[in-house]
Amino acid sequence: MLSTVIVGASGYAGGELVRLVDGHPSMEVAGLVGHASAGKRLSEVHPQLSGGDRLLVEFDADACADADLVFLALPHGASTQPALELLGRGSKIVDLGSDFRLDTPGRYAAAYGADHPAPDQLGTWAYGIPELFATDIATSDRVAAPGCYPTSAVLALGPLVADSVVSAEGLIVDSMSGVSGAGRSLAEGLLFGTVDESVKAYKVLEHRHQPEMERALEAVGGQPATVTFTPHLVPMQRGILSTIYATPTDGTTLADLEESLDKAYAGSPFVSRLDTPPETRWVVGSNNAHISIHLDADRGVLILMSAIDNLLKGAAGQAVQCANLMFGLDETAGLPREGWMP
Repeated sequence: MLSTVIVGASGYAGGELVRLVDGHPSMEVAGLVGHASAGKRLSEVHPQLSGGDRLLVEFDADACADADLVFLALPHGASTQPALELLGRGSKIVDLGSDFRLDTPGRYAAAYGADHPAPDQLGTWAYGIPELFATDIATSDRVAAPGCYPTSAVLALGPLVADSVVSAEGLIVDSMSGVSGAGRSLAEGLLFGTVDESVKAYKVLEHRHQPEMERALEAVGGQPATVTFTPHLVPMQRGILSTIYATPTDGTTLADLEESLDKAYAGSPFVSRLDTPPETRWVVGSNNAHISIHLDADRGVLILMSAIDNLLKGAAGQAVQCANLMFGLDETAGLPREGWMP
């Protein structure tokens, strides 16, 4: 069994990691790390999970040194220091945060308005979408799991950009997410009275997942990509639906587009192309991604729709999927393949 430490176990993604690792045939929880929650029992932060008497402790790199695998499920900026302390000690690391997702110091500074504290690490972490970067993930000891919005968008666009059946420029991604995507911290904008019966766009033209989408699409397609991204908060707990607009290249047919996706995801256990627009309730509770393609040939516009569970395929599930590849395990091990409905 792979001894596994979960750092940031008290958050939403951290709780999902505990649940998935507890049910994994080849992993076992060797330690739960909290920060503000250190000293609490698991039942105090995740009463829905079994093994509630387990204690959350402060991070200690020496105490993690014997772990085969460490998940870092921490807010932006909080992963760098523990990651640096863990590298070279023998553990494989999957970071669910955003610290190592971008590939250059310049792109990071432009996105976050500050220099990265360890710029030499940028570009050395495998980017963790298994369906598109499996070889990089399988051969690395460190993986940066993507954000939930980029996962939904890049899974849909990546093969089409790689096959040059759509232009990599002028891409528009319009996404809707449940409130769990913002994490567990208290904020006025996430209170029930603020979110219920309302839909709002936020961080228009400044969301940091936009450069991450461009970085990932450039890695897949080998050419510059430009994305306009607008996220929306909708009154549901979990799930993401992205509606994506792209321009097909000259002469591209619907059959060409469908063939591109089908070829890319042939045999994929988690990505499915549907003939009808997907719904979030079809994927919530699973590690699945559902994608549909709609071509308006008269106007030269392609519409893609992509649905995922932001806490599973967009976070904890994809992180476990990456870890499975890193250790040569069955890619589907420990991961739910059916969703909840209704």
